[in-house]
Amino acid sequence: MKKWLRSLSGRQIKLGLSAVISGGIFLILTGVISLLAGRQTQQQAAERWSSEGGFAQISCFFSSAAGISQDTIESFEHSLDSKLMEASIEQSSSNPGARLWADAYSADGSITLSSDKVSIQADALGIGGDFFLFHQLQLLNGSYFSGNDLMKDYVVLDEDAAWQLFGSNDVAGMTVNIGGNPHMVIGVVERPKGRLYEAAGLDATRVYVSYETLSTYGSCSGINHYEIVMPNPVKEFALSYVKEQLGSQEREVEILENSTRYRLENRLKLLLEFGTRSMNGKAIIYPYWENVARGYEDILTLMTLFQLLFLIYPSVLLLIWIIIRWKNKTWTARTVLLGLQDKLQRAGEKRRAQKGREEQSWLEDSPREKAREERRRRRQERHRQKIVEKETKKRQKRK
Repeated sequence: MKKWLRSLSGRQIKLGLSAVISGGIFLILTGVISLLAGRQTQQQAAERWSSEGGFAQISCFFSSAAGISQDTIESFEHSLDSKLMEASIEQSSSNPGARLWADAYSADGSITLSSDKVSIQADALGIGGDFFLFHQLQLLNGSYFSGNDLMKDYVVLDEDAAWQLFGSNDVAGMTVNIGGNPHMVIGVVERPKGRLYEAAGLDATRVYVSYETLSTYGSCSGINHYEIVMPNPVKEFALSYVKEQLGSQEREVEILENSTRYRLENRLKLLLEFGTRSMNGKAIIYPYWENVARGYEDILTLMTLFQLLFLIYPSVLLLIWIIIRWKNKTWTARTVLLGLQDKLQRAGEKRRAQKGREEQSWLEDSPREKAREERRRRRQERHRQKIVEKETKKRQKRK
């Protein structure tokens, strides 16, 4: 090794070190990309739903002109059950309450809440279905509610709303008035903070109520988000089916698969779409979680570009080194083949010699073989004695 290093020129050493550093940066970027993608829990409902795979998370975003209603969602759910039965996709869990899929819909809007002390106007999200299965916000107090609950008078506050209304975030079980009707505060969540989240729309007080409460006592323009986690037995089965059922109005609907959005092939696709990615001819306003997800897509795509550059540099150097070695080679295919044959022959001889030594050692160590050898030695000794006696008798007769 030392002799080889001394044979290198200063330029070769510098190029080698730069290639090693470039490769190291590539590995670091790979780890950072994996870490950032893994933190986007709102894009990982399919993994939480089934760790064994075979499921996909699909998101739909609608413009106000799409006319999506609760009846539309219910009709889609019924058609989905029929589709899964036709495809012979059944629940394999032994749990009788296990489900094959889960979904949620929501609407952006605003609403007024009041307590005994104060009244506030807040951004609101009216939800239906298992919204908090997809969006597991950090609970500070209490619990979530489901849009499938029979009671529709629950509310989840963010920390700012809780402090404004009650002067505390420990308020689970207390009551707020919405449109003159009491609603129970079932939980308080922490609002994600940071430049990206604020730019995405989480820059003001926010509350979560049932879709019925928002549409009755607040202001909204109808359902504009729908999410589902469902079986995906073959690639894009789930995405294609949702597009077929809900994506007929192409200019009013956008449908995507969350489960694969941070994979390498999608990041490379975004690189190729540079310049057109931000162009949108649809009248769709993304919710905060989709804005955040798209922001991280851009960040990870940029990191992928640098990742490729830092991979190309050592790869090119390695290719050049191989070409130089090839041009200056002192061997031919025949000499390599003969050398390999010689090594194989020597290895075979060595194995046979080793096997012979092992067999000889075993024979020498065998008690039965030792006894047989002793008998053979005694026979040979008696045979020699007989020969000696015969020779002695012959000499005596001649005398």
